Amino acid sequence: MASAEAVPTGYQGRYVQGFQMYLQRSQEHQVIQAFMDRVLPAEFARIGEGKKSLDVLGVGSGGGEMDAHLLSVLQSKLPGIPITADVVEPSAELTDSFRALVAKTPSLQNVPFTWHLKTCAEYESMVKEKKETKRFDFMHMIQMLYYVTDCSATIKFFHSLLRENGQLLIIHEAANGGWEKLWKTYRKELCTKTISSYLSAGDIRALLQEMGLRYEEHSIPNTLDISDCFLPGHQAGEQLLDFMTEQDHFHQSLTPEVRAGILHLLRNGCSVETEGRVLFDCSLTALLVRA
Repeated sequence: MASAEAVPTGYQGRYVQGFQMYLQRSQEHQVIQAFMDRVLPAEFARIGEGKKSLDVLGVGSGGGEMDAHLLSVLQSKLPGIPITADVVEPSAELTDSFRALVAKTPSLQNVPFTWHLKTCAEYESMVKEKKETKRFDFMHMIQMLYYVTDCSATIKFFHSLLRENGQLLIIHEAANGGWEKLWKTYRKELCTKTISSYLSAGDIRALLQEMGLRYEEHSIPNTLDISDCFLPGHQAGEQLLDFMTEQDHFHQSLTPEVRAGILHLLRNGCSVETEGRVLFDCSLTALLVRA
């Protein structure tokens, strides 16, 4: 069964500005990198035992910041073992950013990269048309399963490409966190563009159980200061609200009743207040899925 077509990622205009602000204020990349530093060395040692080379696949790698860090951890743990890296990413702009990152990172210049400017479904079609299928020792899906319409089929296909003793890393927004409360409470109003049906890590965990896949779960706590979102006319607050709700202009796109409800939920149901600041729960969950 073919995995569903990935929908456009929406990386343009105000969304990009809001996304960059989100990354800066939440330090999401930093907490993911800390998780990688803490957990992945032991996993890489297990995966690499007895192997003469390793093949890695990044699915929805974006600008490559997480891939670059992950590969550096792998190289540090298994020095001298040749590594190849395949990248599946539909955005030409983000792929160019990834290529530029590789060009200025000495340790990555010895890694052969294969770039697939494709959606998940397009990559699957390509694989099934070939007589020989490349398999992988490690693959990752970091914050990208929002953009496929059949999450179960997508996981099933990519999991089938794992070699014996391989592993699939999924990092996604945590169950019962601020994102799930916001997007499931206002599903009708928010799931109208690139994200048509919101899933949390809890939903993905249930899918893994249904498929009978073995996995380990790790929490990645994190918060985002959204205090500016409650200051009328505050530019940074407006950009954050646009990003968090995937609206072009939060205050113009939604009705007054919906806006008021979302702001009340953000403050009272999705966040904690500490020293006068409103801290949104944007925790993540890492699911390490065995072959």
